[in-house]
Amino acid sequence: MSRIQREDRSGRTVLLTRNLTPGKRVYNEDLVVKDGAEYRTWDPFRSKLAAAILKGMPDSVIAEGAKVLYLGASTGTTASHVSDIVGPGGVVVGVEFAPRVAREFVERVARERGNVIPFVADARDPSKYSVAQVDVVYCDIAQPDQTEIALLNCSKLLRKGGTLLLVVKSRSIDVLKDPERVFAEERAKLEKAGLRVKEVYELSPFEKDHALIYATG
Repeated sequence: MSRIQREDRSGRTVLLTRNLTPGKRVYNEDLVVKDGAEYRTWDPFRSKLAAAILKGMPDSVIAEGAKVLYLGASTGTTASHVSDIVGPGGVVVGVEFAPRVAREFVERVARERGNVIPFVADARDPSKYSVAQVDVVYCDIAQPDQTEIALLNCSKLLRKGGTLLLVVKSRSIDVLKDPERVFAEERAKLEKAGLRVKEVYELSPFEKDHALIYATG
């Protein structure tokens, strides 16, 4: 049974992830029973990863059993769905720099889910969360050097052939530059570093001036 499901509601597609902690919510999402399993609705207006999937990114980019390094875990909304997707055989290493936000991530997600490992650390220094090589690096950090941070972590921790999912927030990089130009420039940085960019997903209407770049190492 897939860990991601889709259903149609009033002419729109709704994403669901199979709940790793049945009966428990993370952000007041709906719980839905399908084929005898409980799923959580996944709001694309609160999760850029969900938005990218609805914009065409394959569901299988993060697989069941995968080890994921999540940079910029925030309070854990998206990280909780990644936890659902990788399942009990996978791991989500969540890195968050802000202590107050990280505490909420621990309370809402990490304490309830055995496959989530939280770190309060700066993603510019991967030595602070030394982990074995991962299958996926997911980077969602609102900093001008967000792409450089992602590349540093990939060079240290992403296995050969692994996947980078980079959220590009154009206004965090250059508030005056056209977002499409920013997306193209950040893509070029990844390609110069030797990654193969498979697709760039612009995330409107869910997120303004954002894109998710899907690349492999």
